[in-house]
Amino acid sequence: MQLVWFRSDLRTYDNAALLAAMEQGPTMALFVACPKSWQQHDMAPMKQDLIRRRAEALKLELAALGVPLLLVEGTDYRALQSVFTALLPLGIDTVYSEQEYELREQQRDQMLQQWLAEQGVGWWQCDRQCGFAPGSFVTGSGAMYQVFTPFKKRWLQRFAEQGVTVLPRPKAQPTLRIPSLALAVMQPGDHSSAAWPVVQDTLLSQLRNYCQQRVQDYQKRRDFPALDATSRLSPYLALGALSVRQCIARLQFEAGDSLQQADSGASVWLSELIWRDFYKHVLVAWPDLIKHQPFQADTAAIRWRNDPALFQAWCDGKTGYPLVDAAMQQLNQSGWMHNRLRMVVASFLVKDLHIDWRWGERYFMSKLIDGDFAANNGGWQWAASTGTDAAPYFRIFNPVSQSERFDPDGAFIRTWLPALAACPAKHIHWPHSDTMVKSYPKPVVDHAQARQVTLALFQQARQQNG
Repeated sequence: MQLVWFRSDLRTYDNAALLAAMEQGPTMALFVACPKSWQQHDMAPMKQDLIRRRAEALKLELAALGVPLLLVEGTDYRALQSVFTALLPLGIDTVYSEQEYELREQQRDQMLQQWLAEQGVGWWQCDRQCGFAPGSFVTGSGAMYQVFTPFKKRWLQRFAEQGVTVLPRPKAQPTLRIPSLALAVMQPGDHSSAAWPVVQDTLLSQLRNYCQQRVQDYQKRRDFPALDATSRLSPYLALGALSVRQCIARLQFEAGDSLQQADSGASVWLSELIWRDFYKHVLVAWPDLIKHQPFQADTAAIRWRNDPALFQAWCDGKTGYPLVDAAMQQLNQSGWMHNRLRMVVASFLVKDLHIDWRWGERYFMSKLIDGDFAANNGGWQWAASTGTDAAPYFRIFNPVSQSERFDPDGAFIRTWLPALAACPAKHIHWPHSDTMVKSYPKPVVDHAQARQVTLALFQQARQQNG
């Protein structure tokens, strides 16, 4: 008996663990919900619900392949040994899984692998979270890339040389039946993610349609949050319902020669997928990032103001800066935020409110349906000018000019801030004159003054570190 342990790879296509197991012989599968461990990771309740719903859909998809999937309700990672203890009498020969990169998950796997070996059970792991696995290419000196542009150049060179391989869905086996086991059945979620589909064929159609019909406009439209111009596939990449290799292969198939044009929509979307790889490579090379350490050690000396009232105003979308507030309302109400706005609100928290980036990083994880540690940490450290290939500390987004540029008629702001729905377009980006909306909050800080404080904070930290 082969056992596939599904974790962050909730799919039947391009699943190396599933394919390898079924090639060896009769296969069963396992998924264990670990809500306490998820909470330790600050996982958003909406993402937890999406995982549970996707696991239920996966059970039906695996059943069509003759593979029974046990959906087990656990507590935390410490409960996993008891789950496997209940499975061993079935005659498990080998456990198959996809590797995970985060520190707790690495420690979990090391302990379980050792214990399983003591029980005479093997463990086969694959590494396919990225287009190209971490460590598969490095700089000329043998180090991991710390800057995105040369990383992307090397990534594209490897892509040109060998492309990416997408594995087929395995052929069905004779339906396997297993006896009832004394394991707690996975509980349903709260349906907070109901707006997001979970059936695999639907997700594949969404990917195909995006690459066929909309990706060509991605470069021109992607920064305007009022437009439906992005793929919205990030939640499925975050839990492995789609693989990044599937996205790359579909994009290459549909885009054709336009993928080679640097300013094409297809090329720019590919670049975003490469950013995703970059942050995962960085996490593997510098595992202390999982401990919330800044990549640039000297920035640990910055003395953030950390005003709880200002942080709460930011969380609640009540800063008096309409684009920031609308973005936070989008996050709080929908569990998702447009990528341009993630940069704007992160910059505002760190460089206008002078609050430690880790406060924002954690809040995002607690709300985002597409929360992914590597991407979230990388994005926050980029915005805070503390990370690898970070924005220069003197690059500070002006939230008003960002609003005027990327939401010129205020359509996005009006969608999420009903109090400003009737505000004229020429005033909506700064509705604080005496004749404008009285009910909207006054600005919590002056951007120009806050900018000067930010520059001083970074300069002081640099001087302190020589």
